[in-house]
Parts: sequence; C-alpha cells; structure tokens
Amino acid sequence: MSKRVGICSTTFARFDMATAAIKQIKKQVDGVKFIESYVPGVKDLPVAAKILIEEEDCDIVMALGMPGGEKIDKLCAHEASTGLIQAQLMTNTHILEVFVHEDEGKDEKDLKQLAYNRATQHADNLVKMLFKPKALKKEAGMGIREGRENKGPL
Repeated sequence: MSKRVGICSTTFARFDMATAAIKQIKKQVDGVKFIESYVPGVKDLPVAAKILIEEEDCDIVMALGMPGGEKIDKLCAHEASTGLIQAQLMTNTHILEVFVHEDEGKDEKDLKQLAYNRATQHADNLVKMLFKPKALKKEAGMGIREGRENKGPL
C-alpha cells in the first residue's frame, strides 16, 4: 500500500511551497499519493490538515504557509501553530508545519529562496520520517535547521 501524503497550503503565501515540496518528495520516492488542500490563510490550516488525516487517510501532512510580518500576523501564526499541534495530538499523526514569515527575508529574492529551501528541506524530513527513520537518528543533536544555514552541534 502506498503512503498518502497530505499537502495543505494557503493562498496568502507569496510562493508556491506546495509544488516545491511535492517535486522534492517525488525525486526521492515513488508511489506516494498526494492529497492536496488549499485554504486562505494559516489559521485555516489546522482543520484542513485534520480533514486530510481523518477523511483522506493521509499518513502525514505538510502544512505550508507564509504569515505576514505585522504583529497581528505573528499572533495568527502562533494560533495556527497551536492548532496544528492540537490536530497532531487529536489524530496521532505528524503534521509538519512549514511557515515562512514574510519579515524573515532580507528582500523578495531572499524570501523566495528561503521559502523554497524551507519547503524542500521539510519535504526531505517528511521522506525520512516515512521511509528512512534511522536517518533522523543520525542527525539528532546536529543543529540542523530548515531554510537557513545549520547551527551545527555544540
């Protein structure tokens, strides 16, 4: 039986992280069935992810979004993140939160590269979680981050 991967993304995002993530996963594994869902903003992601798990039988979900840079956007991102954690606990299923805050980029080119990097590197994590869990053990304590330079081990 092939794995079912849920991809939920937002129309508010300024870069198509979902397509980048799907392409990255397809480079590494065959036979994955992608179930896609699109919602307006990050606060809509928790229920979309929960639906992908409970109604579409997804084995894992990526929730991709780009909160704005204003104070209210930070609050909304926090609330969305809390909702994603709650959805994980309710379903016993991993939901990889892939948020890129609009103010993380130095300029639009940097923001686009950051969004691509974060989406594809989290896609790599998804592949490891589903198909190569021992790879994650080797990376434990290495200060690996998605989107920017790794911090490295202490």
